[in-house]
Amino acid sequence: MRHKRLGLALAGSALAIAWLNAFTDLDLMLAQAMFDPVSATFPWRHAWFADTVSHVWVKAVLLTVACAVVLSAVFDLRWPRAAWPAPFRLRLRVVALSAVLVPSWIGALKYASASHCPWDLALFGGGETYVRLFQSALPYAPAGHCMPAGHASSALWLVSVAVFWLPHQPRTALRVGAAMLGLGFALGWVQQLRGAHFLTHTLWSMWWTCLIVSMLYVLLIERRHSARRNANIQLS
Repeated sequence: MRHKRLGLALAGSALAIAWLNAFTDLDLMLAQAMFDPVSATFPWRHAWFADTVSHVWVKAVLLTVACAVVLSAVFDLRWPRAAWPAPFRLRLRVVALSAVLVPSWIGALKYASASHCPWDLALFGGGETYVRLFQSALPYAPAGHCMPAGHASSALWLVSVAVFWLPHQPRTALRVGAAMLGLGFALGWVQQLRGAHFLTHTLWSMWWTCLIVSMLYVLLIERRHSARRNANIQLS
């Protein structure tokens, strides 16, 4: 039942994001609100906070944290720490895999994407044509490589930290996961202020993160718990 609810939530949210992009002007409306038609630029594009603090410093800190988590998991896999209980060790591996898979997968999708960033569009001083989701790109038009949002993914993998409270404290896990989604969304919002992304670009990154973390949790933790319960039943 829990897996069914999760699947429905993921499917429903994917349809909602696709609908926003394909059938509404919300992306364009937000970008237009952040664009200055007088100077024909996004004022935040080269702002110190957005360009240096958020895009460089914060990303460097998050990358350092991700590397520390991955190295901890690798060293524990090679030289297990007796002081770490098995549940903690398993959850650490989920977080480490998320730190690798979330940015890598989102980066791969972005590389394959035809969507352009707002600042590349003719509507906002660039030279490209805006194309909605499910619409065919114009013949010979260069790929935009802009969807999903890559910078947000540098923080979104932290959603996986919520697994440390599962399955025994689901409300705490939900709060932690929501806070980490909020952090990723905040980074994505700053990029939107710069004209680097549309809202749905960030929302797709959040969606892919939830899917990847959910799959890792089910495959690495829930399956092991189920196998252990079945073994105990057989022994009894």
